[in-house]
Amino acid sequence: MRISMKELLYGALLTALALLIPMAFQGWLQISIPPFSATLGSHLPTMLAMTISPWVAVLVGLGSSLGFLITLGPIIAARAFIHVFVGVAGAYLYRKDIKFWQVLLLTIPIHAIGEALIVMPFGFKLYDALVVIGIGTALHHLADGGITLVLHRSLKKAGVSLQVAGKSSVSHL
Repeated sequence: MRISMKELLYGALLTALALLIPMAFQGWLQISIPPFSATLGSHLPTMLAMTISPWVAVLVGLGSSLGFLITLGPIIAARAFIHVFVGVAGAYLYRKDIKFWQVLLLTIPIHAIGEALIVMPFGFKLYDALVVIGIGTALHHLADGGITLVLHRSLKKAGVSLQVAGKSSVSHL
């Protein structure tokens, strides 16, 4: 599959944001309820990438994982790696003309269960993984999803379209 110049540009910009957010917001926009932690806004690049293409979603998810590996270590990076799968699933749903807000809701279980399961090999107890991290991730996804919807609408009003050629012009909000 071939990536367009527009996809590459938006993918690079969103990947840069995915790397920058954990570095710039470390200790500032972070919420910690051990063993759960969250960086507010960290899902925005991945969520916006869903509106571009699955390949861009993979790129941004990998960037997010690298950013968290650099700043917070392998466990948080493993959790961020789930963004690859959330982004790809969301991108495919979005391409099926499902409204963006619905895509964000439909990807919550993938995100929450994925992050809960990926920490278990690191020695997390079942309760901590499934309840604390799973529910925490779902709530974090909802918060960042709301922010992403506002940002996406603002970009559209400013005339910036993240849609790639060939995508239907149906409103996705």
